[in-house]
Amino acid sequence: QVQVVESGGGLVQPGGSLRLSCSASGSFFSFNVMGWYRQAPGKERELVADMSSGGRSTYTDSVKGRFTISRDNGRRTVSLQMNSLRPEDTAVYYCNVRLINGATYWGQGTQVTVSS
Repeated sequence: QVQVVESGGGLVQPGGSLRLSCSASGSFFSFNVMGWYRQAPGKERELVADMSSGGRSTYTDSVKGRFTISRDNGRRTVSLQMNSLRPEDTAVYYCNVRLINGATYWGQGTQVTVSS
């Protein structure tokens, strides 16, 4: 079983920055992919960014150049630095962990609100 815990959400003005962090714990051997998804009210959950164990990252187009994902395999953490935030970035952000055996785990979500 894997436990996934996010932190770092909050309220920020447009143009501001936030950093989300996620840590995973439990009995497992190795991660495959760690990443962040978000879900805005009335919309489906979407991928924001993820990173493979080898360090290859993927970003959705709307956050390219503004968000940066990083991970520490040894500490089993993944972070998302979000700069130049926009009102349309408002959503609940979820950490996602996928193991090599295909099992997928989600955090409980953290609210990010971008508003003046």
